[in-house]
Amino acid sequence: MNIFILNTGRCGSTTFIKACQHISNFSAAHESRCTLIGEQRLSYPENHIEADNRLSWILGRLDQVYGDNAFYVHLSRDKNTTAESFARRNNFGIMKAYREGIFFQETQNDSALELAQDYIETVESNIALFLKGKTHTLSFSLENAEQDFRKFWTSINAEGDLEAALSEWNTSYNAS
Repeated sequence: MNIFILNTGRCGSTTFIKACQHISNFSAAHESRCTLIGEQRLSYPENHIEADNRLSWILGRLDQVYGDNAFYVHLSRDKNTTAESFARRNNFGIMKAYREGIFFQETQNDSALELAQDYIETVESNIALFLKGKTHTLSFSLENAEQDFRKFWTSINAEGDLEAALSEWNTSYNAS
């Protein structure tokens, strides 16, 4: 079974994958196919855990390929903290793409924080709609990472070093 960590970004997805790399019966990667297009974009190996915030923009295609035959984790973090993190990255990455590619705002009319809040609301809504009716899902809050990761571990019948996986949550990866 494949597992997808759906998220906005800036919410612990890198740490999630670092923790998953202590699971022996699944492979795990962060944004491993984000440069590919077409069928290759979603051709993940079997028994693989993938975190990629860009999946929230291709959920229709993800559903066509995996449907209800995958396990989906909705990873989130306090929205204000996430928005503040995105606002600090306003001029590159997904925030630049959202501002210039979705809204065509060559000059910034809204504050970076307002744009980040709008982005988060959009992505969270996309994920929530996608997960409706899916039978293998788990809500995961960064603020409850240790408890939620234990639930995740049990839900997927993970094997490996749980204590080493839990210790990854003590490190901030990819902090801005």
